[in-house]
Amino acid sequence: MADAWNTSYTLMHKNEPVAEIELDVETVSISAIGQVYAKQHVPVGIPVKKGKIDRAALNEWWRGRAIPASRDGIKEALLELNLPTTQKLLDKSYGLSLSDQYWIRPSASGLMWSAINFFDNSFSEDVGNVLFGKGSSDAMSLMSPDNTSDGWLKKKWTIIDGKRFLVKGGSGATQQEPYNEVIASKIMERLGIPYVPYTLMEQEDYPYSVCENFITPQTELITAWYVMHTQQKPNHISVYQHYVNCCKALGIPGIVEALDRMMVVDYLIANEDRHQNNFGVIRQVETLDWIGPAPIYDSGSSLWFSKPLGLISADSKLTCKPFKQNHDEQIKLVTSFDWLDLSLLDQIEDEVRNIFRGSLFVDEARCQAICLALRGRIERLQEIIHTREPQAWVDDHRDDVRGNVAYSGQQEEEDEC
Repeated sequence: MADAWNTSYTLMHKNEPVAEIELDVETVSISAIGQVYAKQHVPVGIPVKKGKIDRAALNEWWRGRAIPASRDGIKEALLELNLPTTQKLLDKSYGLSLSDQYWIRPSASGLMWSAINFFDNSFSEDVGNVLFGKGSSDAMSLMSPDNTSDGWLKKKWTIIDGKRFLVKGGSGATQQEPYNEVIASKIMERLGIPYVPYTLMEQEDYPYSVCENFITPQTELITAWYVMHTQQKPNHISVYQHYVNCCKALGIPGIVEALDRMMVVDYLIANEDRHQNNFGVIRQVETLDWIGPAPIYDSGSSLWFSKPLGLISADSKLTCKPFKQNHDEQIKLVTSFDWLDLSLLDQIEDEVRNIFRGSLFVDEARCQAICLALRGRIERLQEIIHTREPQAWVDDHRDDVRGNVAYSGQQEEEDEC
C-alpha cells in the first residue's frame, strides 16, 4: 500500500486494530485510509460513512495530537531537535499519549501496546527537557508522551515513584498560572467539586504546577470538542445545549450537574481559557462504556493572570469560554445553585496569600488585588443567586462563543505553514 513518499501503519486503540492508514513522509499527515477493522473504535467525533472514515476529520484529530505551534518556546525547541514542525514528533513515539490509548503500529510489525505504552513503561524525558529550554544530549530519545501534549504553556511528563505527573510552567512577568492551579484546587476542595489536585513546585526560582495523571491504562479522556462532533449542531440550539444533547445521546451520566459546577468555578476564578479541548468526559477503553464527566483540570489561565495590577478587579472585562463570550451570560446557564454553599469560601483569601507567599513574581500588592477581586466575584455570585427568579433558566444561542475555540493554537500552526 505504501510508496516512497508514504509509510504504512495500523491505527490502533490499545490492542484493537482500527484501520489501515498511510502517513506522508514529509508532513506526517494521513495521506490515505485503507481497510477499516473496527468502526466502533474510530476516535469519537470522526464520521464513518458507508464503512469509510472521513480522512479530513481523522487528519484534524491526528494533527491535534501534536504540540501546538503556539507553545511557549517551541521554535527554539524545534531548532534544538532539528525538526521543522511539531508534526514530525508524532510518529517518533507511535502517536502514543497519556490521555488515551490510540497509537500507530508500523504495518507488518508485531509491536504490542503492552511493550511500549507510557502508562506501564518508562519513557524518555529528553523532549520534555528541551521544551523546558534545557539542552539536548547526543543520545537523545524521542520516545516521549511530551510529543502529544497540548496547550501553549511549557509542560512535560515525568515519573515520580512510579506514577505519571504533568509539570507545567507559567507565562509572562507574573508566572501566575501554576499558583492559580493550586488556588483553584483549594476552592474546589472546599466546595466539594470533583477536581484534579495540583501542587506547587519550584525549580531555579520558577514556579511549576504538578498534577498526577487522572487517566489510567483502562480509561481515556474524550474532550468536549469531539463529543460535540458526534452530532451536527442545529442553528437554533446553543453551544451549551448542543454539548448536553450530545452527551445525553451517548448515554453519559451526570453531565448537567458537572457543567453547573464547572461554570461556577470558572466564574469565581475568572477563567479565561476553559476552551472545548480542556474539559470533557471519560470512557472505558475496552468496553467503550462511558464513565462520566472528567474532573475539572487545567484552570491556570485565570485570576487575572495576564492583567496589569490596575486592571485586576471583580468586574474587569474578561475573555470567556467555552459556551458564552462573557461570564455574566455563561453563569446564567447554571441550572441549579442548590448544591452551592459559598460560605465554605470564607477566609479563602488566607489560603491565596499563603500560596503566593515567597513568590518572586507575584508581589504583595498583586496578591492583595487578587484577593479583593476574588472576594468580589464571590459576592457577585451570591447576589446573582439571591436575585435569580425561580424557573428562570432559559437556553439561547445569543452571545455564544464563535469559531473553533478548541483549536485556536492549531489554527495558528496552520497559518504559519
